[in-house]
Amino acid sequence: MSALRDALRDLPEAVFADLLESADAYVLVVDLPGATSETTEVVAESGRIDIEARREKTTPDGYRYLREDRPLFLDVDLPLPPDGVGSEAAATMDRGVLELTVPKRRSADGQPIAIDEH
Repeated sequence: MSALRDALRDLPEAVFADLLESADAYVLVVDLPGATSETTEVVAESGRIDIEARREKTTPDGYRYLREDRPLFLDVDLPLPPDGVGSEAAATMDRGVLELTVPKRRSADGQPIAIDEH
Protein backbone atom coordinates (compact mmCIF):
# COMPACT_ATOMS: atom_id res chain seq x y z
CA MET A 1 0.00 0.00 0.00
CA SER A 2 2.81 2.44 0.82
CA ALA A 3 4.28 1.89 -2.68
CA LEU A 4 1.00 3.10 -4.20
CA ARG A 5 0.90 6.13 -1.89
CA ASP A 6 4.50 6.97 -2.83
CA ALA A 7 3.74 6.61 -6.54
CA LEU A 8 0.75 8.96 -6.21
CA ARG A 9 3.03 11.57 -4.62
CA ASP A 10 5.24 11.37 -7.73
CA LEU A 11 2.43 12.23 -10.15
CA PRO A 12 2.85 15.46 -12.10
CA GLU A 13 1.62 18.56 -10.23
CA ALA A 14 -1.25 18.96 -12.69
CA VAL A 15 -2.70 15.55 -11.75
CA PHE A 16 -4.86 15.35 -8.65
CA ALA A 17 -5.62 11.96 -7.10
CA ASP A 18 -7.23 10.60 -3.94
CA LEU A 19 -6.79 7.13 -2.51
CA LEU A 20 -9.48 5.69 -0.24
CA GLU A 21 -9.60 2.39 1.63
CA SER A 22 -12.38 0.35 3.20
CA ALA A 23 -12.37 -3.11 4.71
CA ASP A 24 -13.22 -4.59 1.29
CA ALA A 25 -11.58 -2.39 -1.36
CA TYR A 26 -9.42 0.53 -2.43
CA VAL A 27 -10.78 3.39 -4.51
CA LEU A 28 -8.44 5.54 -6.59
CA VAL A 29 -9.98 8.81 -7.82
CA VAL A 30 -8.02 10.70 -10.49
CA ASP A 31 -8.99 14.04 -12.02
CA LEU A 32 -8.46 13.89 -15.77
CA PRO A 33 -10.01 17.12 -17.09
CA GLY A 34 -11.12 16.83 -20.68
CA ALA A 35 -10.58 13.05 -20.82
CA THR A 36 -13.49 10.71 -21.51
CA SER A 37 -14.05 6.98 -21.20
CA GLU A 38 -13.29 6.76 -24.93
CA THR A 39 -9.91 8.48 -24.53
CA THR A 40 -8.89 6.71 -21.31
CA GLU A 41 -7.55 3.18 -20.87
CA VAL A 42 -6.96 1.45 -17.54
CA VAL A 43 -5.15 -1.90 -17.41
CA ALA A 44 -4.37 -3.96 -14.31
CA GLU A 45 -1.73 -6.64 -14.79
CA SER A 46 1.36 -8.06 -13.15
CA GLY A 47 0.69 -6.21 -9.90
CA ARG A 48 0.47 -2.83 -11.66
CA ILE A 49 -2.22 -0.37 -12.74
CA ASP A 50 -1.53 1.48 -16.00
CA ILE A 51 -3.64 4.55 -16.75
CA GLU A 52 -3.40 6.23 -20.14
CA ALA A 53 -5.62 9.24 -20.73
CA ARG A 54 -5.68 11.93 -23.37
CA ARG A 55 -7.85 14.88 -23.98
CA GLU A 56 -8.54 16.64 -27.18
CA LYS A 57 -8.03 20.35 -27.43
CA THR A 58 -9.31 22.62 -30.11
CA THR A 59 -8.68 26.25 -30.79
CA PRO A 60 -11.33 28.68 -31.96
CA ASP A 61 -11.06 29.75 -35.59
CA GLY A 62 -8.46 32.44 -36.05
CA TYR A 63 -6.60 31.67 -32.80
CA ARG A 64 -3.26 29.99 -32.21
CA TYR A 65 -1.47 29.02 -29.02
CA LEU A 66 1.00 31.53 -27.60
CA ARG A 67 1.49 29.36 -24.53
CA GLU A 68 0.37 25.79 -23.98
CA ASP A 69 0.82 24.37 -20.48
CA ARG A 70 -2.09 21.96 -20.16
CA PRO A 71 -0.87 18.44 -20.91
CA LEU A 72 -2.70 16.47 -23.56
CA PHE A 73 -1.58 13.02 -22.47
CA LEU A 74 -1.11 11.21 -19.18
CA ASP A 75 0.60 7.82 -18.86
CA VAL A 76 0.81 6.60 -15.26
CA ASP A 77 2.05 3.23 -14.04
CA LEU A 78 1.13 2.55 -10.41
CA PRO A 79 1.70 -0.48 -8.18
CA LEU A 80 -1.36 -2.40 -7.01
CA PRO A 81 -1.64 -2.74 -3.24
CA PRO A 82 -0.34 -6.20 -2.21
CA ASP A 83 -3.84 -7.32 -1.23
CA GLY A 84 -5.55 -5.71 -4.25
CA VAL A 85 -7.19 -7.94 -6.86
CA GLY A 86 -6.60 -6.20 -10.19
CA SER A 87 -8.54 -8.79 -12.19
CA GLU A 88 -11.72 -7.77 -10.32
CA ALA A 89 -11.19 -4.00 -10.57
CA ALA A 90 -13.92 -1.77 -11.99
CA ALA A 91 -13.71 1.80 -13.31
CA THR A 92 -16.12 4.63 -14.00
CA MET A 93 -15.59 8.02 -15.61
CA ASP A 94 -17.81 11.01 -14.88
CA ARG A 95 -17.03 14.50 -16.21
CA GLY A 96 -13.28 13.84 -16.36
CA VAL A 97 -13.04 12.09 -12.99
CA LEU A 98 -11.83 8.49 -13.12
CA GLU A 99 -12.86 6.28 -10.20
CA LEU A 100 -11.10 2.92 -10.01
CA THR A 101 -12.28 0.39 -7.43
CA VAL A 102 -9.88 -2.45 -6.60
CA PRO A 103 -11.32 -5.14 -4.31
CA LYS A 104 -9.14 -6.59 -1.59
CA ARG A 105 -8.18 -10.23 -1.62
CA ARG A 106 -10.22 -12.21 0.85
CA SER A 107 -7.86 -13.48 3.49
CA ALA A 108 -7.91 -17.14 4.39
CA ASP A 109 -7.15 -16.13 7.96
CA GLY A 110 -10.01 -15.59 10.34
CA GLN A 111 -12.72 -17.09 8.11
CA PRO A 112 -15.53 -18.56 10.21
CA ILE A 113 -16.08 -22.28 9.80
CA ALA A 114 -19.63 -23.53 10.10
CA ILE A 115 -20.13 -26.27 12.71
CA ASP A 116 -22.86 -28.80 12.06
CA GLU A 117 -24.76 -30.20 15.04
CA HIS A 118 -25.00 -34.02 15.13
